[in-house]
Amino acid sequence: MNFKKIIGKIHLWLGLSSGLIVFIIAITGCIYVFSEEFTNSFRKNDMYVQPQKKTLELNQLWESTQEQIGSTFQLSWVNVYNNPTKSYIFYAYKSNENAITYFENIEYYKSIYVNPYTGKILNIYNEELDFFNIVKMLHWSLLLKTEYGQPIVGYSTIIFVIMLISGFILWWPKNKKSRKQRFSFQWKNTTRWKRKNYDLHNILGFYIGSVAIIIALTGLVWAFSWFQAIVYVVGAGTTTPPDFSRATSSYIENSKPKAFDIALKTTKEKYIDSNGFRITPAKDSTDIINVYIQQYDGLYYVNHGLQFDQYSGKLLKERKHQNKNFGEKIINANYDIHVGAILGMPGKIIAFIASLICASLPLTGFLIWIGRKRKKNYYS
Repeated sequence: MNFKKIIGKIHLWLGLSSGLIVFIIAITGCIYVFSEEFTNSFRKNDMYVQPQKKTLELNQLWESTQEQIGSTFQLSWVNVYNNPTKSYIFYAYKSNENAITYFENIEYYKSIYVNPYTGKILNIYNEELDFFNIVKMLHWSLLLKTEYGQPIVGYSTIIFVIMLISGFILWWPKNKKSRKQRFSFQWKNTTRWKRKNYDLHNILGFYIGSVAIIIALTGLVWAFSWFQAIVYVVGAGTTTPPDFSRATSSYIENSKPKAFDIALKTTKEKYIDSNGFRITPAKDSTDIINVYIQQYDGLYYVNHGLQFDQYSGKLLKERKHQNKNFGEKIINANYDIHVGAILGMPGKIIAFIASLICASLPLTGFLIWIGRKRKKNYYS
């Protein structure tokens, strides 16, 4: 067997073994690309409010929201925005660590849209059953618990990368004459559907190959900690990990409500030009109030972190985007690169098209294999 025949066998058997999972990953990724745009459109009436002179204090909003939803669900964090026309979104989340599937893993996951000026609940959404969240978890771990499903997704993605490389080798034309047929569709009225299917597999696969590899590699950053470490070390030029240590709070009697509002006020003053903040209260007596700052709406590659004493509201620690090394910045940009958002709407459109074509490759490849089994002179 010559080199290309060996590559062809590898391409075939890897494709047959991983085709279904690759299809699921690609089609769900394709659907999820515009999830934020669709969700914002569907929830538009709950996302925006009529601005007034002053919002209620955050602690007051937290307590009133918890009182309105009852004791069945406990609030976990809140998203606050600098845009005065946006509502606050409180989240109640609880997981079951012993579960195996996605639906068993979540005991409850609610998002509560609240008018920050009146404290009125505008709507409550069950995020567990949200269409795009289900699509995301199917893409993330095949609706299995992360530790079970994500390795399957990860290894299938590695196989897909190998298939893209082997497919390019198989695509490479022998001479100038055959090269013309590899870059464009040379279809006539007499061209058989089998030939068209073969061209769809090869030509479309070639054109989206580079984009597909980028999407696949960014997916591997989440799937495997060792791969994320490689990306970080290459980008940072050091094996020293980022400083993710958490500060500790010092107990002060009867001061928690005040600290919560001081933390929000300080965050708004320091990051007045940012999109918004995710504020998570302390989990125990020594924990801190944690604040994640999202600089731009719909993008995550620029973010900052603040830690506040849960009793006094004193700023204990700050991690600005500009102070992070290049390796950490690459990891932070991973999601935006993965869905194409790093290039704006054109990037998302490219990611959507590339993912759709990736989903078609296992199908067209399977049809090629079936055709060759049924007829030896398949392309004559």
